[in-house]
Amino acid sequence: MSDNYEERKQNRIDRYKERAQNAKSRSDQLYDSGMSSLKQIPFGQPILCGHHSEQRDRNFRARAGAKIDKAMGERKKADYYEEKAQAAENNTAISSDDPEAVVKLQEKLNQAEEIQVIMKAANKIIQKKKLSDEEKIIELVKIDKITEKTAKGILTPDCMGCIGFPSYKLTNNNANIRRMKERLAHLKRVSTQETTEIKIGEVTLCDNVEENRVQIFFPGKPNEEVRSFLKSNGFRWCRYNSAWQRHRSTWAQNLAKEAAKM
Repeated sequence: MSDNYEERKQNRIDRYKERAQNAKSRSDQLYDSGMSSLKQIPFGQPILCGHHSEQRDRNFRARAGAKIDKAMGERKKADYYEEKAQAAENNTAISSDDPEAVVKLQEKLNQAEEIQVIMKAANKIIQKKKLSDEEKIIELVKIDKITEKTAKGILTPDCMGCIGFPSYKLTNNNANIRRMKERLAHLKRVSTQETTEIKIGEVTLCDNVEENRVQIFFPGKPNEEVRSFLKSNGFRWCRYNSAWQRHRSTWAQNLAKEAAKM
């Protein structure tokens, strides 16, 4: 399943890159065509108002200008898909679709909890008024993952004249720990569930746990009313699975049943 998830992620990135390249090619072709048309007009040649060629000349220039405008639009589209592809490649967030989500989130939680312990231990040492800075550094480096350089940095006053780890860092990290624990508990509950299918007439509804999707398999292309209903309720056509689908939820399952009965 992990390979399947990574394959789908890479396919999505590849689609964005392909769309970006296609839009860029169309932009170049339109721009070159528009500029080529404009170059046919002698430099400085005005539109001859009242002449029999006036309307033809205006139409010719308008078509050339429209091509250049459309080229700019395609260039913006190319930039959009390039950004989408880059964002997908650089995304390090743990997706619920990832079969390794529980393991990855547990590792992230462990790291956050370790950081919390380190910050609290360091602040406890820094608050000891009887110790000199040199003695505090000696105590700080005894804490796992705190080097002498880090210890000196912790003891260096910030712009507000404060030393140590500020309280907001501990508060924010603690809030992240709480959120990760809640999400981890949810993911563990989901991991015990199994994929199920039901049929309503000729339509198959699949509560796909592995892919974290509610999927609808129609025997053919649904009519426009059904498609509009699906789109307006967050379902999207997935060529990879040949199904209409959206993220799992009880609400999504109820919507799927309603669509199947239409």
